[in-house]
Amino acid sequence: MTALPLVFDAPRRGMPPRHLADLTREEARTAVAELGHPAFRADQLARHFYRGVTDPAQMTDLPADTRQALTEALLPGLLTVVRHQTADDGRTRKTLWRLHDGALVESVLMRYPGRATVCISSQAGCGMACPFCATGQQGLTRNLSAAEIIGQAVAAAAAMANGELDGGPGRLSNVVFMGMGEPLANYARVRKTLDALLTPAPHGLGLSQRSVTVSTVGLVPAIRRLTEEGRNVTLAVSLHAPDDELRDTLVPINTRWKVGEVIDAADAYARKTGRRYSIEYALIRDVNDQPFRADLLGRLLAGKLAHVNLIPLNPTPGSKWDASPLPAQREFVARLRAAGVATTVRDTRGQDIDGACGQLAAADSVSVPSVALPMPAVEPPVELGAEGDE
Repeated sequence: MTALPLVFDAPRRGMPPRHLADLTREEARTAVAELGHPAFRADQLARHFYRGVTDPAQMTDLPADTRQALTEALLPGLLTVVRHQTADDGRTRKTLWRLHDGALVESVLMRYPGRATVCISSQAGCGMACPFCATGQQGLTRNLSAAEIIGQAVAAAAAMANGELDGGPGRLSNVVFMGMGEPLANYARVRKTLDALLTPAPHGLGLSQRSVTVSTVGLVPAIRRLTEEGRNVTLAVSLHAPDDELRDTLVPINTRWKVGEVIDAADAYARKTGRRYSIEYALIRDVNDQPFRADLLGRLLAGKLAHVNLIPLNPTPGSKWDASPLPAQREFVARLRAAGVATTVRDTRGQDIDGACGQLAAADSVSVPSVALPMPAVEPPVELGAEGDE
């Protein structure tokens, strides 16, 4: 198996203390035993963690005189809420988290009829340097630990169970790695997070593979590794341009792995898993929304097990980038569909709280200049038509 290139290495400063979610089940049992407690206490701790229980006093199946010591040793608090912001009549909530070393990340919980999706971050900042991405312009602070990533999903599941979003108690049904950072640049910890998301309770959240989406700008060796390891989660590729000339500018990693290589890797994933992959394409006025580029994209994807999600650029104050107008969107859709490529235009949640696709900047302030990259959309498509005209 090919090792991931060193270019993906993130700064290691500030990594958090050991947490049960960073360990395998056997490692956790060994750690508990080394602390002088029966190994099965690790399973009890896991049950509480994945239910979102953080107060030792609520862990009544543990002896009262051991709760504090065990939680401090294996369930240290890694994520502290700085603030919640809500939008969409209380159905969308963005959370700004402060990590133990002061780094800031964001996650977004979105409730839809019959489902709830959380968009989680895998890095503090991002090293991909896409020029129209709010997170990318911050640079990379560090990779998140597996426990820090998992913790965002666990908190979202607890929020749904507790009825913290409009609509009363519910269930977290979907997780998308489309928040801050490039997930496949933090491969080992994202892979560990996938295990936790998919493992049945009480040792995980018990989600289905179809309900988990991993996004990437196109780290080809990591896509191949994910293919080899046999997970059948949904793969989303943030393409944003069908030609190398433009994509070299919009997505700088393209200078290393070209469009053709990225699509070849996605095709191999589709063949191995039988799962259709998504091509995420931010429509930017007069940059990548020309009819000839729609034709290029159509020829690139014709006959492939792929689906295109077109995402009009989300606004950010001070950005020189703007969303494609509706006529250009319609033309782009028409040309892709004429080429036989399944295509949808996505609705956007949380724009007014900078929680929509590409607006996550994780600033401890409400007025931070940034630019916007629409992250891959995360929910069932809204067809460009009567609803899209609104």
